[in-house]
This record gives sequence, C-alpha cells and structure tokens, in this order.
Amino acid sequence: MAARVAVVVFPGTNCEHDVVTAMERVGAEASLVWHGDRDLGPADAVVLPGGFAHGDYLRPGALARFSPVMEAVARFAAEGGPVVGICNGFQVLTEAGLLPGALVKNRGLRFVCAPARVRVDSDRSVLTAGLPLGTTLSVPVNHFSGSYVCDPATLARLRDGGQVVLRYLENPNGSVDDIAGVANAAGNVVGLMPHPERAVDALLGSADGQLLLRALVQQAAGVRAA
Repeated sequence: MAARVAVVVFPGTNCEHDVVTAMERVGAEASLVWHGDRDLGPADAVVLPGGFAHGDYLRPGALARFSPVMEAVARFAAEGGPVVGICNGFQVLTEAGLLPGALVKNRGLRFVCAPARVRVDSDRSVLTAGLPLGTTLSVPVNHFSGSYVCDPATLARLRDGGQVVLRYLENPNGSVDDIAGVANAAGNVVGLMPHPERAVDALLGSADGQLLLRALVQQAAGVRAA
C-alpha cells in the first residue's frame, strides 16, 4: 500500500493541489484535510503547504496555529509521525512551537520569487534521510517573510544536533546562517522555505524536489511498517 499523506488546508492556502500532485508523482496517496477538522484520517505523513493562511493577518502562521487541526498535527508529531511544513507551512510550525525559531520579513523588505540552490547539510530528518551530505538541489522560493531567525543558543543547538537540514548557497532573504530548512531534535518535523512540490519535473526547470519528497515517502512507509 502506498504511503498516505494528509495535506492540511487553511483559508488562504494556495499550494495544496501542487503538493497533492507532487506526492502522487513520487508514489504516495494524498488527500486534503480542512483546518477545522480535528482528525487527520489514516495518515502516514502530514504536509502543511504554502500560501497565506488566514491572510497572514497579525503575522504569517499566527492564526493558523490555533486551528483545530493543529492539535491533531501536534499529536501526530509527538508520536513520531513525519510532518513537513513548506513556506507558509514552515511559518505555521514555528508559530505552533513544533519547530524552533521564527520567520521574519526578507532582507530589504522584498518579495522573492526565483529558483534557489540549496545544499543538504544533514541527513537526520524525514526530508533528507538517505541523501548524501553536500548534495545541491535547485528548488524555487516564493515568499516575503522567509528569513529564518533564532537566538545564538538555539542556533548552536541546531548546528550541534544536525538540525539544519538545508542551507542556501546564495542567501535570497537574509536567513541566519543561510538556513533554508530546519528539523526538530527527533528529525520527524521539518520546515523549509523552498517549494519542493514545484520542482518535480525537469520541463518546469528542475526535478530535484522529487529527491526530498521521495525521502519523505520512504520515511512515512517505514514509520507505518514499524
């Protein structure tokens, strides 16, 4: 049976169908879960996609973290289930306390929409497991509040624990330490600003996102088997 991926939809989410299509392309079954639901259904992994949850009022993710579905996401993560937040989903995960740090407005207060080159700097996460360290990927970014920040002590813990999973080769937004993606200490919750679901076909510029999503599917299948 294919791994089952729950794709959470908030009011203002706009990348959910891209994620469903991308997950199906790498062999998973994907279904949409509304933010007002309190149950994820038969999920082996969860993805919080990009967009503008609740219009990004107050700040991105600040309202979405109170949605009923986030209680289910938190329980799923606490039980070791793979959870990935992409762009706005990353913002929601930090606001919900499932990942450390925060995402703030880009350097220069400019919206960034462009291909980005990132490097795999840790394989200790459900999104990068099995990928050789130093692997370079081309994955697009599309955000205004994508600059990752944290205090020095948190940054030291992230570095020491192998929780910085992706770094920009050319920093597009001013993120501290060129961080493009981080994981929790257990490695089962990951947030990243680049959009792997938009890099699954070479005809669209890159298929490198498949490497990340396939790793997620394999990890989800392994968790279910265990």
